[in-house]
Amino acid sequence: MKVVAFSGSARKNGNTALLLNTALAEMEAEGIETELVQLAGKEIHGCYACYQCFKRKDSRCAVEKDCINECLDKMKEADAILLGSPTYFADVSAEMKALMDRCGMVSRANDDMFKRKLGAAVVAARRAGAMHVFDTMNHFFLIGQMIVVGSNYWNIGMGREKEEVAKDEEGMNTMKVLGRNMAWTLKRLQN
Repeated sequence: MKVVAFSGSARKNGNTALLLNTALAEMEAEGIETELVQLAGKEIHGCYACYQCFKRKDSRCAVEKDCINECLDKMKEADAILLGSPTYFADVSAEMKALMDRCGMVSRANDDMFKRKLGAAVVAARRAGAMHVFDTMNHFFLIGQMIVVGSNYWNIGMGREKEEVAKDEEGMNTMKVLGRNMAWTLKRLQN
């Protein structure tokens, strides 16, 4: 079993990565292989709407000049996908939006290639706007016929400065419960 998480933060090892790593640690404790991919510093562009993915149907994006095909390969290999984003003007970061649009389009062009995989959204927020971010990422999972795993509260951590979310006790606990729920669901689906 493998889980891949994508941090859409422009800050490497920031609050979004900390939240994702907290959930991943719970899965690792259950013997599940995990990987965190941080989009910070990577070249990534939005969809060009060339529709070559629908013509080629090779599970790849025709645009080869950025990291999307690498991300697609990791998503295809994984049993579960976590998407994490900071809250930028009440929505996902530009990096996360590009990842969702491009990978979502390729998935749709290839018979919803992520269908029946598990998915979960994780949000870092300073104060407000997080629910829209959470909904945006969950829509990526739902339109792709994925199974959304939840926690004991919305998967949101509050903090602005680097590692400040660690002080959000409820948010950190929510990530731990999310990780345990993801591990439980993965193990049940493997039987």
